[in-house]
Amino acid sequence: MTDSPLYRNPAAPVDQRVDDLLGRMSLEEKVGQMLQLDGRKDPQAGLRERHPGSFLHVLGDDAVALQNAAMKTRLGIPLLFGIDAIHGHSFWAGATMFPTQLGLACAWNADLAHRVGRITAMEMSHTGVHWTFAPVLCLARDLRWGRIDETFGEDPLLIGDLASAMIDGLQGDDLGDRYSVLACAKHFAAYSETHGGRDATEADLSRRKLRSTFLPAFRRATGAATYMIGYQAIDGVPCTASRWLLTEVLREEWGFEGFTVTDWNNVGALVTHQHVAADIAAAAAMAVRAGCDMIMNTPAFYEGALEAVHRGDLDEALVDQAVRRILRMKFIMGLFEDPRLPDPARRPELIATDEHKAVNLQAARESIVLLRNSGLLPLATETLKKVAVIGPNADDTVAQLGDWSLGTGQAGQGAHPRQSITTVLDGLRGRLEGTAEVVYARGCNVVDDDTGGIDEAVRTATGADVAIVVVGDQKPFIGEARSTATLELQGAQQALLEAVHATGTPMVVVLLASKPLAVEWIDGHAAAVLVAFNPGMAGGQAVAEILCGDVNPSGKLPISFARHVGQQPVYYNQLPGQHGTKYADLTQEPLYRFGKGLSYTTFAYGNLRLARKTIAPGEPVAFTFDVANTGGRDGVEIVQVYLRDRITSVTWPLKTLKAHRRVAVKAGRTETVSFTLDHDALALVDADGRWVVEPGEFELLVGASSADEDLLVAAFEVTA
Repeated sequence: MTDSPLYRNPAAPVDQRVDDLLGRMSLEEKVGQMLQLDGRKDPQAGLRERHPGSFLHVLGDDAVALQNAAMKTRLGIPLLFGIDAIHGHSFWAGATMFPTQLGLACAWNADLAHRVGRITAMEMSHTGVHWTFAPVLCLARDLRWGRIDETFGEDPLLIGDLASAMIDGLQGDDLGDRYSVLACAKHFAAYSETHGGRDATEADLSRRKLRSTFLPAFRRATGAATYMIGYQAIDGVPCTASRWLLTEVLREEWGFEGFTVTDWNNVGALVTHQHVAADIAAAAAMAVRAGCDMIMNTPAFYEGALEAVHRGDLDEALVDQAVRRILRMKFIMGLFEDPRLPDPARRPELIATDEHKAVNLQAARESIVLLRNSGLLPLATETLKKVAVIGPNADDTVAQLGDWSLGTGQAGQGAHPRQSITTVLDGLRGRLEGTAEVVYARGCNVVDDDTGGIDEAVRTATGADVAIVVVGDQKPFIGEARSTATLELQGAQQALLEAVHATGTPMVVVLLASKPLAVEWIDGHAAAVLVAFNPGMAGGQAVAEILCGDVNPSGKLPISFARHVGQQPVYYNQLPGQHGTKYADLTQEPLYRFGKGLSYTTFAYGNLRLARKTIAPGEPVAFTFDVANTGGRDGVEIVQVYLRDRITSVTWPLKTLKAHRRVAVKAGRTETVSFTLDHDALALVDADGRWVVEPGEFELLVGASSADEDLLVAAFEVTA
């Protein structure tokens, strides 16, 4: 009887198993392990010819066939299957589709983000997939960028809170658990610092700005099994080729122990787009030397890396180092013993269960933000006779689910089952059945200027008690390489709004969009405004419940709304020092500020008390304040804590978010809220790139949004 090799022994230590297997591999097999191929392009041939370690875009029966073939190869190394499960198991028909990250961020609820991650992992676990390319930790900056919807907004602290919670949910307590998947912190780093909002353009950033603004959230994500490397260059060096970023910072400074993966064809782009490598061999050597471990969809990397090793441009020891990281993760997951093949029999127990749907509905409810209300909302449902539902996004399932979903064309064909999605029209019809007549007119399109449907919309609105108009954007203006030059409503939507408003019927506008749009006209003419972003499968029910007062809105903006595209940037935490406070022709004040969100009740803040007004080095900052519900309904208030360092050795934002919490307050009651900020929360990045706490005067700001008028202020001093 032949002894089984050490790497086949599940009782052996992981590192010993890795070393044993690595010692048995040829150079070709090792380079292949570093390759991830697109599973939609003859994957069996790819497996035979290039020995890849991973495929993406492979699900179900296709995963079974490929995995079985991989297990029959010389060494039987299992494949890792990855997919973009960004806000749910996006490309599995009928899986639970949650609000997009931007929508989920409106809840300011890390526990909810954790549950979304856990459910996503469970639903992925029996479809053959081991790895999701999520969450996105990019910082929203220029609102023209097409991928704003994938972010958690504009603040590093909030992004870090939600992303780290989602990572924990996706990965669970043990990566060896069949119901856990590998998370991927992306896009590392500063991918969202674009020129003109255009996707993947070079980020002209100093290392100090990287450390102060773009890296903090990523540093909190080092528990993720993988990091995805951004497309773009920073200060002339593509992230794919940046040893400083991928090795010195990520591994040596932060202690990251997982593996990195490039974004789609990053290594090929070093030759074809960024022109920093003469050929694919040079590009492969450049990427591996920098710290790239797995190469996504650059098939020629296989030949290029082999050539680079043979001609002496790439040390095989660096290949071994990358492969060791990948194999280590496969052993930790237990894939050699259980490659986690799809299990169709268990899918009904794990996909779109009642429990998952309930969490999804909660997420949709908490993700909706009430931005304006003249008093029309909540609707007086007992007196309604006719409700007009109008607009191109009122009954559009793909627009409601948003990007990275079946129907968007990114991966897989088809769509999610229609019965699994409740649109705004569906939600209002269901809620008002037997109470009021609900009439519908699409009115116009988003992608063209055809006004032919506006007359029907006017007839529909005329005589109704209220018109619910649902506008926003759609797939042609969302996603990779789909940045927009404007933030205005596309197509004939503005004409539709003006025509409905002219009927005299009270108008409520629901913004169902991938990002903040320039909607100052709406703010000035609508009786009420809700933003739902892309609220997922249960979004229409949640919108209807809020409109009708069944649910008291609690969401707050994780991102600011500009009044005009030329007014950017409008994110709240800007640096001081400009001449003047406004444009010659327009204010610099955003239309809706970061942290804004209304309720059907009212809250009052008071009695801000610091435990100490003098803080010694290393001491925390402890404080309390009161939140009173001064209205007639129970509600949830998202309290926000900001910090201002009065005098700094380098320029620093005048206001930075340091803490937040959801606080439930019953009508007529007052809750006392306590926080303690670690001393490190007072730090800034100095001119040498170091995080330091400088002695001097600080201000603590507590309240309902980032607006100065919404904040209580208490001063304290940090001693030398």
